[in-house]
Amino acid sequence: MDTDELDWNRTLREQWEFHWNHQIRARLDGLTDDEYFWSPVPDAWNVRPRGSSTAPVQAGAGEFTIEYAFPTPVPAPFTTIAWRLGHVIVGVLAARNAAHFGAPTASYETWKYAGGAAEALNQLEAQLDLWLAGVRGLGQAGLRVSVGDKEPFPELSMADLVQHIHRELIHHLSEVCLLRDLYVHTKSDT
Repeated sequence: MDTDELDWNRTLREQWEFHWNHQIRARLDGLTDDEYFWSPVPDAWNVRPRGSSTAPVQAGAGEFTIEYAFPTPVPAPFTTIAWRLGHVIVGVLAARNAAHFGAPTASYETWKYAGGAAEALNQLEAQLDLWLAGVRGLGQAGLRVSVGDKEPFPELSMADLVQHIHRELIHHLSEVCLLRDLYVHTKSDT
């Protein structure tokens, strides 16, 4: 097949959609609030009720905030499922949906973080739907356009950004699945 005829938009979407549909989505089914907030080590960054955190920065607009520090300490604190989902929902997806696809402005500071697993998964699916619709809407030509000053590397193409976001999704959501495995094995030993 001539690569000029290849539907790169479909190929990039399928990179993520296959992983989501066949490896990750079913692994998130049944996520409990205990798993969502569970911290396998002391002082892990989490999503916590407003005012209950001791982290240097507690960001969020709702009843729950996400913890972080700037600059990030070395080594960075361990992060919980709630924190990792918050990062994916806001930093990976919602901010990009806003910057590139006309979604409402989103940032760590303005986001209303989920107070439970079901709400977080609903937020995740909503942002994924916006992302994939936005990528689909780029078509072939839109993938060649530069991301511009909305991203740290403005000279890169939208195709580069799509590929990066998909790597981030695969990476972080695989970590969430691993933490679920750890939770089950840790809790079954007690």
